[in-house]
Amino acid sequence: MHTVSGGEVAGILVAVFWAILVSFLAVALARLAQTLRTTTKLVADVTDQAVPLLADASAAVRSAQTQIDRVDAIASDVQEVTSNASALSTTVASTFGGPLVKVAAFGYGVRRALGGRKEDMSAPAAQARRTVIVGRTLPAARRTKRKKG
Repeated sequence: MHTVSGGEVAGILVAVFWAILVSFLAVALARLAQTLRTTTKLVADVTDQAVPLLADASAAVRSAQTQIDRVDAIASDVQEVTSNASALSTTVASTFGGPLVKVAAFGYGVRRALGGRKEDMSAPAAQARRTVIVGRTLPAARRTKRKKG
């Protein structure tokens, strides 16, 4: 029989260890290749779905920009109408405001004058008047006490 030396046993152990290590690395590389294939397919699918979505999003943004331009035009028209209405209001107020105030004041004076004449005729005793001095009220002259009858 042939005796096996210590160096030969060490060589066999190293060879077995390397064989096991290579097997594990081969399995790991096979799984990594499978993962890379799956990832590549997933990226391709996402790209196929993302391109139409981006096109739709771009169309939506363009449509929104068109609508914003229209709203801006409407807002500027409304601002112009508002300034025109303000100018018209100022013109009407300056044209009719002064004369209308004068007519109203005249009417009030006439009513007051006619109302004062009626009170003077119907009620001989004028109502007591109060005089107001900044922060104080002075009472009217005292009335005579009426007798109950």
